[in-house]
Amino acid sequence: MSEFTVAARTRVHAAVLGRADAPPIVCVHGLGCSHRYFLPLARQLSHRFRVAAVDLPGFGRTPGPPEALDVRGHSTALAEWLRASGRGAVPLVANSAGCQVVVDLAVHSPELLGPVVLSGLTVDRRARTPLRQLGRFLADSYRERPGLIPVLARDYLRCGPRRFLETFRFLLDDPVERKLRHVHTPAVVARGSRDPIAPREWAQECVAELPDGRLAEVAGAGHALNYSAPEELGRIICSLLDRRAGGQE
Repeated sequence: MSEFTVAARTRVHAAVLGRADAPPIVCVHGLGCSHRYFLPLARQLSHRFRVAAVDLPGFGRTPGPPEALDVRGHSTALAEWLRASGRGAVPLVANSAGCQVVVDLAVHSPELLGPVVLSGLTVDRRARTPLRQLGRFLADSYRERPGLIPVLARDYLRCGPRRFLETFRFLLDDPVERKLRHVHTPAVVARGSRDPIAPREWAQECVAELPDGRLAEVAGAGHALNYSAPEELGRIICSLLDRRAGGQE
């Protein structure tokens, strides 16, 4: 179902799946995307959790301001939505640029974080140029399920080229690796073994910066694990939360 919450000077949309009395999880999308490419993972998790796949301002079904938000703008909007919707200290599952938003959230609103899964964490510090990122994106497109392309195309058109490019510039300027030490909850950096956007060396560096971080890889998968490998990513998420529930930090 769709849920709309007045927060961050807009009406924030989230797709919500699962029983109302189930433990909550929030999914945070990447650049230009929306809740739509998180639906395969949300369906996978909905038998155990109440999953909310949020649309950040300017993306999906959430109206945004005329100017694109930077990383801090998006993380502030996420914080305001989490508070307004009563989802504090909730497990957060992010993909790609959504990971940057979640990590920035840890800097200014750490009380809102539960355990986090950072899938396809961007942006690799060795490739922070538009051309290198474009090349990696094109390489990854052949490693995803074919159905992802029309989903992304629709979302990219909806957000518009100006917002997409301005947001992209902000993401390239974000030193996410310097902020990871602020994530004090249990964290997993997840990646597909064939993900060219978040290579293994970069993922390992990020894990080393986390106070309580682990690396998890999905064999043969690309960048968008939430769409192309939802079963495998779902198991990674459940394993993290089960360890936490069992006190195995």
